[in-house]
Amino acid sequence: MAETRDLLLEMFHAAVRAADPMLCVPPCLPEPAKDGRTIVVGAGKASAVMAQATEAHWGKNYPGHELEGVVVTRYGYAVPCSKIKILEASHPVPDEKGMAAAQEILEAVSGLTEKDLVICLISGGGSALLTVPAGDMTLADKQAVNKALLASGATIDEMNCIRKHLSKIKGGQLAAACAPAKVISILISDVPGDDPQVIASGPTVPDDTTFAEAMRLVRHYDMDLPAAAMAILDAGVQETPKPGDPIFENTEIRMAAAPRLSLNAAADVARKAGIAPLILGDSLEGESREVGTVLAGIAQSARAHGTPVAAPAVLLSGGETTVTLRGKGRGGPNAECVLGMALALDGQAGLSALCCDTDGIDGSEDNAGAMIDPGTLDRARDKGVDAAAYLRNNDAYGFFQAVDGLVITGPTKTNVNDFRAILIEPSKG
Repeated sequence: MAETRDLLLEMFHAAVRAADPMLCVPPCLPEPAKDGRTIVVGAGKASAVMAQATEAHWGKNYPGHELEGVVVTRYGYAVPCSKIKILEASHPVPDEKGMAAAQEILEAVSGLTEKDLVICLISGGGSALLTVPAGDMTLADKQAVNKALLASGATIDEMNCIRKHLSKIKGGQLAAACAPAKVISILISDVPGDDPQVIASGPTVPDDTTFAEAMRLVRHYDMDLPAAAMAILDAGVQETPKPGDPIFENTEIRMAAAPRLSLNAAADVARKAGIAPLILGDSLEGESREVGTVLAGIAQSARAHGTPVAAPAVLLSGGETTVTLRGKGRGGPNAECVLGMALALDGQAGLSALCCDTDGIDGSEDNAGAMIDPGTLDRARDKGVDAAAYLRNNDAYGFFQAVDGLVITGPTKTNVNDFRAILIEPSKG
């Protein structure tokens, strides 16, 4: 089992390395502004390392050009920079430091001219870190909205639709604040489909969602939002900038890293180990435990019948699953996904799996995710741990802590969404 565990971890680490900002950001950087200022702003779990990569590239290639700016990242994700100010704030629920950082970013890009250049470094997690509440909303209102969204079971696209319409900076509004300066947005994608509108709620790109759509989603998921938030959505004034708006004429998007590239890196590790990789997709969504059940079924088919791939093989997938909170336990979408998978597999021989978030933090816990092997449920039973009861209580963290199945890496300072690998060994006999 040790060799299986090591291989699964090796594939995960390869996926993370493929999204290392120090490697993927420099090729995307533009030349400095010729006659104006070059300002760097940004937000997200990878934004501090993206800023560090930008400074290193600038110092090597443009030593005579000044660079300034400010980015905000999650607590514990800061790295040293000399020209770009690095701020930290709370994620996934925003706090006062996030509000202050977002205001500082808006101030950094105010009063620019067409001669100036803004480099906007955006990665997953930026939505919670860029907090400028709309209307009469307070920080407490914004925190209540985020908690309601995270517990609703809504997809990331749906959550961001609502977030954009309760913000003064998301959904293209940061680009509006930068105009008429040139804006180059460098993105590390953590969302299914790599849609720039969805990554960190699209602060520098047009938004084709509407207030009406946001209100429909609130009602569909029966969200209990604060009165101030409901008033904004109901009034539906000051729509986010839409495609075709002149403020986007001088903007450009450059994708530095995305889930597919990380899955390809993991596939290369598998091939070198003599194992056939099959990438099921980089944008799998759905309820975490249900996705785990479906993936278990595919793995069982592969081992029993050689379809959709013959063993030895590994099924790889990315995307972002969601959790509808029913219990009061500790957990995250990746741990819950692999716990659902474990229950569906019920100790079947020859099948092991890892589900982890590439940012190193599964939800709000200290683990990246968790791993299972054919003996996971037996070890749980020996300790009197009821896997199904833990799942009902949304306590996947507690379950894997009890059976030594947690994967703890610490913050990776990048983020290309969830990573899932199911290793399939050949049947014996």
